[in-house]
Amino acid sequence: MTPFTTLTSVAVPILRDNVDTDAIIPSREMKSTGRTGLAEGLFAPWRYSDVAARTPDPTFELNMPEARGGQVILGGANFGCGSSREHAVWALVEYGIRCVIAESFAPIFRANCIRNGVLPIALPRADVDALAWQEITVDLPAQTVTAGDATHSFTIEDEPRTMLLEGLDVIDLTLKALPAIEAWTDADR
Repeated sequence: MTPFTTLTSVAVPILRDNVDTDAIIPSREMKSTGRTGLAEGLFAPWRYSDVAARTPDPTFELNMPEARGGQVILGGANFGCGSSREHAVWALVEYGIRCVIAESFAPIFRANCIRNGVLPIALPRADVDALAWQEITVDLPAQTVTAGDATHSFTIEDEPRTMLLEGLDVIDLTLKALPAIEAWTDADR
């Protein structure tokens, strides 16, 4: 995984509550079990006025010119609810999203984000709304989101923070503790 330290990007608002994983990547858009080939289906029912023809809907936020190159999505409450499909996060990653800032997250989706290098940040709804279409800087070491003169603090647990900062997946995180594990198992013999 690519380590996450700081990121400056426009914050693209998809300010809807209860955005479920089937809206993020509909099951009909998952043509394989791999992590690739999913970006085109990201938010397909919303991104395309004609899904089959892949005709972009110009009113959908990710299709707007000001969203071009955006790596941050803003969401409402309970972002990523629904099924536990990891494909939703894989689609975001392949599209280029590195951070999702929302009022709250479904727990499994949040964990999938962390395990795939996407920083999930929970902020009060008024703060999320104020970030819409702003160029923001997300600073994971400082645990802040800055837009202009406004700075918002967020919290993240130590283990997920380490995973993101160092670009570790769960296996890498375990291997990092290998000397302690081996010392413990050797002491038990």
